[in-house]
Amino acid sequence: MPNKSENMLSRRNIFSSLFWKYLERTGTQGIRIVVQIILARLLLPADFGIVALMMVFVNLAQVFVQSGFSTALIQSQDATDIDFSSVFYLSLWVAGVLYVLLYFAAPGIAAFYKMSELTPVMRVLSVILFFGAVNSIQNAVISREFKFKKLFYSSLGAVSGSGVIGIYMAYEGFGIWALVWQQITNSVFLCAIMWITVKWRPRWIFSLERVRILFSFGWKLLVSGLLHALYMNMQSLIIGKMFLPETLGFYNRGYMFPQVIVGNIDGAIQSVMFPAYSREQENRQRLKQLVRRSITTSAFVIFPLIAGLIATATPVVRILLTDKWLPCVPYLQIGCLFFALIPMHTTNLQAINAMGRSDIFLRLEIIKKGYGLIILAIAVVYFRSVIAIAWSGVLSGLIESFVNAQPNKKLLDYGYLEQLKDLVPSFLIASIMGIIVSLIQYIGLDVYLTLIVQVFLGVFVYVLMAKIFKLECFEYILAIIRTGAKKFRERSLGSDLHN
Repeated sequence: MPNKSENMLSRRNIFSSLFWKYLERTGTQGIRIVVQIILARLLLPADFGIVALMMVFVNLAQVFVQSGFSTALIQSQDATDIDFSSVFYLSLWVAGVLYVLLYFAAPGIAAFYKMSELTPVMRVLSVILFFGAVNSIQNAVISREFKFKKLFYSSLGAVSGSGVIGIYMAYEGFGIWALVWQQITNSVFLCAIMWITVKWRPRWIFSLERVRILFSFGWKLLVSGLLHALYMNMQSLIIGKMFLPETLGFYNRGYMFPQVIVGNIDGAIQSVMFPAYSREQENRQRLKQLVRRSITTSAFVIFPLIAGLIATATPVVRILLTDKWLPCVPYLQIGCLFFALIPMHTTNLQAINAMGRSDIFLRLEIIKKGYGLIILAIAVVYFRSVIAIAWSGVLSGLIESFVNAQPNKKLLDYGYLEQLKDLVPSFLIASIMGIIVSLIQYIGLDVYLTLIVQVFLGVFVYVLMAKIFKLECFEYILAIIRTGAKKFRERSLGSDLHN
């Protein structure tokens, strides 16, 4: 059992890491969404559809490149420099093999989708695999050492530099290649900056035995990651085949907004909490507290944002993307429902991984993807519409929340009903806020004024209800803000006295 001072140190490390990780996610995603909005104004929906389709194949290959080893390195209590170096060289070798496969498979993929322009795009875009291999090890080093401040500077520099290049190329009329090079330069810049800021360097050493040990944990995550990536991208593969490229572009842009919001918040929390979970894997009571705090806090922040985005979808699209993107509004709203429960999914799965139970993780993925593909098949065969395909994901996600929570009833004594009870207060006040905000559009105000009133009213109503009903997670966040403000004042006062 850790003593009090160790727990205080752990809390301090977690809070500091959460701050820098959230700052990194907020900063990079904020810049990224601004870049995507500008590119959407300059380029055609079909351009986004083609690149989205190609990224499906690149993302699937990325799963093999990382092979679950980065997670195994973070989870392992005794990972050494030999482990990191061995995984580094193995990942680069896998990236090389997959690049060659994608290079020669590109003409066949282009012929299947009847888009000849896919061949050169695929061959150039697949270069990302090599940088992804290096970056996965760099991220593992940062996560183990809780040095997320370095990731903040690296990510911010990469997304800014690549964004400038992408916008310049789009403005100069490079079309789809603006999106391609924006993706590639982001990976290049990220690796280059992290190579400078993260002091780890690979040694000229490779241990097959250490790779085997890590793979005993990582292979289950590899299969799980492959199943998840394939399932999550299956909708894009089907839409790209059955419908026009611009339809996939509308679908892809619609999902962008909720994905950025949820990915920003949940990704920051989970990136920090997974190594924290791993450190407490032997203390199940403490681990349950961390998991519960992660679920309630992320839900309290994400639910109102999702509800607000559903209510303001039309003015948001009209103002940010222009009227040519209005067909993406229904996909945006459905995407909000799909991503709303992501914090519950990821927290449960991260806790399972932190306890070294990748066998349970794999079993859950097989179960979820099995019924998910059945639901998707029904939507495709019987309804043959993109809207039905999108709704199939929401239905699968609802069932998935129950499946993911079940193992933690036994492992942590924190089952589905208890988790649902923790989520209900935030869900109810967010829903009420969303309904109130949606009514503003019927007043007949200008589109800009409508959005401004909706945003301010939504924030006011949600905070007011959280205060009236004294939500525990709201009080927790306020306490953190007060503590941070107090420390900032003390440091400022100390600095003034010193001067």
